[in-house]
Amino acid sequence: MASSVRSCTNCALHSGRTNAVPGSGSSAAQILIIGEAPGFYEDQQGLPFVGRSGKLLDELLSNVPLSREDVFITNVVKCRPPDNRDPLPDEVAACRPYMERQIELLNPRVVVTLGRHSMLGFYPEGKISQDHGKILRWEDRILFPLYHPAAGLRNPAIKRDLQADVLKLPEAIQASIRLSVQQPPAGEKSKVQEAPKSDLQEKTKDPVAPSETPTSGNAAQRLVASESQISEPISTNTTENKE
Repeated sequence: MASSVRSCTNCALHSGRTNAVPGSGSSAAQILIIGEAPGFYEDQQGLPFVGRSGKLLDELLSNVPLSREDVFITNVVKCRPPDNRDPLPDEVAACRPYMERQIELLNPRVVVTLGRHSMLGFYPEGKISQDHGKILRWEDRILFPLYHPAAGLRNPAIKRDLQADVLKLPEAIQASIRLSVQQPPAGEKSKVQEAPKSDLQEKTKDPVAPSETPTSGNAAQRLVASESQISEPISTNTTENKE
């Protein structure tokens, strides 16, 4: 699929790119992180999140603790928009099949969206200012919206929200374990809903012992293995998130 992205001419963005940015990370990742669009350095290197936003993302992941080897990172659009502007609807639509194929191939438990444009692709009614850090149900996966790291670099308050929100990622994985044993209720497959919390969440806020903090490798698998000890199923009577 990466070669198809690199040779893509489905929208006007291809004419100004140096490199398309298909994404990078573990092919066995349980966590898919979706940003908005490549920037200058990403366009130069053909890799996602290699600039200042990427450095902050690495710092945030390390607090979970996770590293890039434990996740897969991509963007809503795979080519850099001129002057780093927001991607246009036709550009997002042109790239959407690639993202859908990545989700199909990776089959992640948790989809982490970074920023408004990334979240809206899954939750058009959502508002990032209200929904950041919420653990949401999207079909048979967990949707976990976060502010974009670039916004955190510009706004200290947003950075603090990011630092707090990312620490809920183990809870998101826990919720995905409960979802994995159930099918979405009839007629609600495409709805985004707030995932109900389990009483056990309070007992599992630190599923990875400090001594297991990884420098690379299988941290996400450790999180999943730890959370899979929880047998309580997620309720199918979820309440639709209308905020």
